[in-house]
Amino acid sequence: MTDPAPAPLDLTEPPAPSRPPLDDPLFGAVTVTVETHTRVTVSGPGLPRTVLIRVPGDDAPDAHIGIGTRDAAALALTVDGVPAGIAPGRGRLRRSTYKVDATHAGTRYRLVPASLGTSAFLRDSTVLGEFTADGDATVLVEWREDAAPRPADASVGYALAAAYGTGGQPMWMTLVDVVTELIP
Repeated sequence: MTDPAPAPLDLTEPPAPSRPPLDDPLFGAVTVTVETHTRVTVSGPGLPRTVLIRVPGDDAPDAHIGIGTRDAAALALTVDGVPAGIAPGRGRLRRSTYKVDATHAGTRYRLVPASLGTSAFLRDSTVLGEFTADGDATVLVEWREDAAPRPADASVGYALAAAYGTGGQPMWMTLVDVVTELIP
């Protein structure tokens, strides 16, 4: 018996956002639309349209992740209609395991927690700035003055931050939380 053909990805325009566009200090108006556990779309007059989709499947979405999964096989990322790669970390005890890697047109991106509330965004090992997002369509960025981010960089960064949120506890804080949960 052969496996059924996968369902085609729905790349049509998402519903109109219910909030005004974000104001990026370098790229102007940025619209971030989050369809919880399904799709994240980033667009703007100065940005390529970036879409991250959770491919329909049998697995229940992870309620703690905006896009619903850290399984790269269950995700599809496009930048300006061109397929891109995505590889979320496993998200375990250490803060660094919450990183999310993406590749587009030969460029490597990484969003990795830098503090409790922020994540550093890198292009090919160069820190471009820090994103702050709480898992909804409100995503803030502080670009480094010397980094010269490009429109595709910004679009990918906004998509990853909206899909996975930002920040993370250091391992020692996580361990303290686990121990205090065990104490009656």
